[in-house]
Amino acid sequence: MSRIDEVKSLMAELEEDLSKFYDKGNKAAGTRARKSLQDLKKLAQDIRVEIQDIKNKG
Repeated sequence: MSRIDEVKSLMAELEEDLSKFYDKGNKAAGTRARKSLQDLKKLAQDIRVEIQDIKNKG
């Protein structure tokens, strides 16, 4: 799976859970959304490091 696909997948999950939390008041969806946001933050950091490594090699 490419990095962009990973980001899209996480965003799709996040969008669904945020909708359930804000529109329907589902508290469990809020917990899942917070986890997805943390995973997205970690993925973004990993991608940043990967980009920097590739940039420094070339």
